[in-house]
Amino acid sequence: MLSHLLHLSGIESVVLEARSRQYLEDRFRAGVLEQSSVDLLMSTGLGARLQQLGLVRHGIHFNFAGARHRIDFDDLTPGRCITVYGQQEVVKDLIQARVNAGGDIRFEVSDVSLHGIDTAAPAIHFCDSSGNVKTLTCDFIAGCDGTHGVSRASIPATVLQIFERAFPFAWLAILSETPSTSEEPVYSYHERGFALYNMRTPRITRLYLQCKPDEDLAEWSDDRIWEELCIRHGTRDGWIPATGPILQKGITGMRSFVAEPMQYGKLFLAGDAAHIVPPTGAKGMNLAIADVRVLARALEQYYASGRTDWLDRYSATCLRRVWKVQRFAWWMTSTLHRFNGGNGFDHRRQLAELDYVTGSRAASMSLAENYVGLPLEG
Repeated sequence: MLSHLLHLSGIESVVLEARSRQYLEDRFRAGVLEQSSVDLLMSTGLGARLQQLGLVRHGIHFNFAGARHRIDFDDLTPGRCITVYGQQEVVKDLIQARVNAGGDIRFEVSDVSLHGIDTAAPAIHFCDSSGNVKTLTCDFIAGCDGTHGVSRASIPATVLQIFERAFPFAWLAILSETPSTSEEPVYSYHERGFALYNMRTPRITRLYLQCKPDEDLAEWSDDRIWEELCIRHGTRDGWIPATGPILQKGITGMRSFVAEPMQYGKLFLAGDAAHIVPPTGAKGMNLAIADVRVLARALEQYYASGRTDWLDRYSATCLRRVWKVQRFAWWMTSTLHRFNGGNGFDHRRQLAELDYVTGSRAASMSLAENYVGLPLEG
């Protein structure tokens, strides 16, 4: 996305990617786009398939105490909603756009290392897909290489502060070929644990169950999974998810992580290289897109005028949003999950929180505003 934005401003970039194009485009990932992410994709020429395949959703449901409660985005945040569009579909659109524009994407690189990031001419050493050792000298490096990449590790430990929190539970993630029984996401709080229902396509459903971090998948047969989903999602009006063939299942860990600052010398961190949010609020990809929009604008200013004030403020600008998103993701996670088996006090407090947020217009509006996405800076 950063490379695409820079291209639109006439700025050259090189994308180094560890995986193959086919791997990136075939890997099925979650995908809930905030309104601001949709607007940015549309305004930069990436909206054709999004408009055709994206599922626009105007609300979400909270299930608790046997009842369903809808948060109506059209009423609470007019003109702002969410769109379900798989992360791999966004990646397909971006890769094709860069290829069509003659962009320089180098797939299947390895042995990447950063050098001179605090100098005027930083460099990247790597091996290309044929095993040839290469050096790329550049003006700036964007570390968009995820939580396990080399970029964050290249910043001196004396400079970097790490803030993190692990949750005492995980998600059992299920991908199923089932028809839709709810067009809008359903978040369920139950004394047995959290559950989430979300469509990915009209025939593919993504579902999650709260479980132990060290859960043994072998103990979760398809029948047990569907039984537990129906129990946790069940409401007095009879709604339960439709059952069907399970295509994939796996364990998704839950943690919060922020690295500060998000820049050092000529290196700028973005996305998972700088922060991780628990998936409850569907913010990971959206936060990464917000990061690179800020960075692209700062680089545009630099190449147009030589000014560095926006670049200098990159970390501070991004972190304002990062911590607001962390706050929301923490609220969603702590409100909807059972902690360490829970106790009577916490159970009743969580039910009261859910009753308040679904019964108060002000609280519902705050939830909706955060869920559809806070406005982008500038």
